[in-house]
Amino acid sequence: MKETSNGSLRTQASCSKRRPISKPFLFSSRFYGKSIPFGGDKERGNWNSSEVGYLSSTQALADYATLIVDLKKNLSATDSPVIVFGGSYGGMLAAWFRMKYPHVALGALASSAPILQFLDLVSPYTFNDIITQDFRSESENCYRVLKGSWKEIEEAGNKPGGLDILRKSFRICKNYISSDALTSWLRGALIYTAMTDYPTPSNFMSPLPAYPVKKMCEAIDSSGSGNDTFAKLYAAANIFYNYSGTATCFDLQDDSDPHGLALWQWQACTEMIMPEGGSSEGSIFPAYEWKYEDRVSACSANYGAEPRPHWITTEFGGPGIERVLKRSGGNIIFFNGLRDPWSGGGVLKNISQTVVAIVAKQGAHHVDLRFSTEEDPQWLKDVRKQEVDILSGWISQYYQDLAQ
Repeated sequence: MKETSNGSLRTQASCSKRRPISKPFLFSSRFYGKSIPFGGDKERGNWNSSEVGYLSSTQALADYATLIVDLKKNLSATDSPVIVFGGSYGGMLAAWFRMKYPHVALGALASSAPILQFLDLVSPYTFNDIITQDFRSESENCYRVLKGSWKEIEEAGNKPGGLDILRKSFRICKNYISSDALTSWLRGALIYTAMTDYPTPSNFMSPLPAYPVKKMCEAIDSSGSGNDTFAKLYAAANIFYNYSGTATCFDLQDDSDPHGLALWQWQACTEMIMPEGGSSEGSIFPAYEWKYEDRVSACSANYGAEPRPHWITTEFGGPGIERVLKRSGGNIIFFNGLRDPWSGGGVLKNISQTVVAIVAKQGAHHVDLRFSTEEDPQWLKDVRKQEVDILSGWISQYYQDLAQ
């Protein structure tokens, strides 16, 4: 199996005081990647609701169903079995596709698919608690330094000349700085490093070494900076933002979208109400209570849109998902790595003989769908072999049934 660079669904014959909305990796579907409707102008910055309103999971699944049926017809392959693959949001789509279109897809591999990460199904603290555990498992000192750094940044930003100290400490470009913007920048590094804590070097969100969480904590623990928290934190952030060593300063106003994630905000304001920004007292991040009302206010201000908090679970199921999948689902593999913060919203237990959960204690975000390398650890090779064996069994059974 090969990695899709943007976690795509594939077929085979995947703000100031407000907490930013963390983004699962996206996929090549309408409004993402190269699939830009309304003339294909991907540089368009102000999608109006009459256009971006066509961006939804339900519409995306219908796209794939129409495409697959048409392809099979055009290729004279109407009896060929189809397996759908997806990672992250693409993994959610893969699982939902199998549930909604069982006559189109024989099965699905849903990797790191947080189909339970919705309102009233999972604690809003789970996401950040897993990130906390990732870093704390590497070093207690690393955890303490990171946990205590936010207050120091806030206090420095409020002092006369403090912003200049922060700019110098973190090599921030001269165009703009604020303590809130710096905090968001650092949070992003920790969140995405935890998500991509792969056992081999990667160049997914940014160039990273193998086990980047470990490398960040090593940078903190061995920085030789004494009690200089900012120097330690900068050394850690450099792992994510400048592992290649080419950056000379960091722009906190950089609003470029190299991974095509911008329109995820629209989905997060309409159907993908996934609480993941809360921080408990023990969290690596400052204590913070996630409130649905804050999401409503932000979405109203940004889009004039009101979220539908329970639409996804109404459309695809959520409460009692074990019973739902046992009665109506089949031929779905759910993979989750427990170092991935999105795993808290994943299916982590087998539901039936054909709805199978594969869980890797060391795994990160859809690591099973990444390119295989000679350096892959044995546990990852075993996961992939298990997946291939299950998929092969489905296909063999399909042809047996077809021959009857």
